Amino acid sequence: MASTDDRDRTSPPGGAPGDLQSPGDLQSFAVALRRTHGEISRLVHDFALAQGLHPTDVQALGIILDSQEPLTPGRLREHLSLTSGAVTACLDRLEKAGHIRRTRESADRRVVHVHYVEGARAAARRYFLPLAEATARAREHFDEQELATALRFLTALNEELGALRAPGR
Repeated sequence: MASTDDRDRTSPPGGAPGDLQSPGDLQSFAVALRRTHGEISRLVHDFALAQGLHPTDVQALGIILDSQEPLTPGRLREHLSLTSGAVTACLDRLEKAGHIRRTRESADRRVVHVHYVEGARAAARRYFLPLAEATARAREHFDEQELATALRFLTALNEELGALRAPGR
């Protein structure tokens, strides 16, 4: 285990002077991830408030936006770990606010797909532009190899977190 003297005393961009950072220190990762989560949650809550939505609705929008294939309410329920009724209420709010539309599958009318409305996507992009710009500025502090490593880490962490489920879910 590294002593305090062995740790890198340099701060990452935006870090407080004197922050102790050690790549192998789980506590450093935990603190940084909690701070990142808190900052992004603040932006999401502000967007939700401005749109008259619940933060879970914004989380659903992100899942819909990032889906590689047409998303069904059932798959959204799995991603959000909510009940069917809660997902229906969420989709009702999003549809009423003009963010999504639901369509029926032509081959099987029982299957519903959820789509992000293009105009709503543009509004979200405008709102979250400062987040994109902050990300671009932060990326400028790292070379391509470092960014590839950071992306690999985040991808692996998301895979691990995605595999975790609360008991009974």
